Amino acid sequence: MEVEMKIRTLMMDPVTQMPIVILRDVAGETILPIWVGVYEANAIALEIEKVSTPRPMTHDLIKTIVTGLDVTVQKVVVNELRDDTFYALIWMDKNGESVSVDARPSDALALALRLDCPIFVDDQVLKTSKMVTTASDKNNNEELRRWLEQLNDEDFGRYKM
Repeated sequence: MEVEMKIRTLMMDPVTQMPIVILRDVAGETILPIWVGVYEANAIALEIEKVSTPRPMTHDLIKTIVTGLDVTVQKVVVNELRDDTFYALIWMDKNGESVSVDARPSDALALALRLDCPIFVDDQVLKTSKMVTTASDKNNNEELRRWLEQLNDEDFGRYKM
C-alpha cells in the first residue's frame, strides 16, 4: 500500500549539516525525513521558491522532454529503503501504457514538484525507516525524530509548503 505525502519543508540537518526533505502524509500524522545532496536540495528549493533560471536545469529539461513526448507522469513513489538508502520510481503513462523508471528520491521529488504530480511512499518504507538505527546512532536518530516531530510552521522558515 502507498501513503500519499507532500513535501512539508526543506531544511538543514542540525547534526550532519546536510539538507533534508521532510515529507508529511496528507493526514499530517507521519513525517519522513530524506537526506539529499546539496545540488539536489538546490533543485528542489528552486522549484519551491518558483525561481526561474536563465537556462533549463536538469529537472526542467526532463519536464520539457516528458511533456513534449506527450507522456504523463502519474506519480512518484519512494518504494524501497535498503542499506540506509531510499529508492524511488517515477510512474508514467504513454497512450494508456504505464511505465516505471528507477530514480533517486531527490530527482523524483524535484520532478514531481515541477509537474505537480502526487508523491507517495510505500507503507513498508515508512515502517522500516522507523526501525533502521545502529547502536551508535540510536540516540541521535531518536533525538532528531523527536525534534522533527515537534517542529511548527514558524520553524520551517522560507521553505515551508
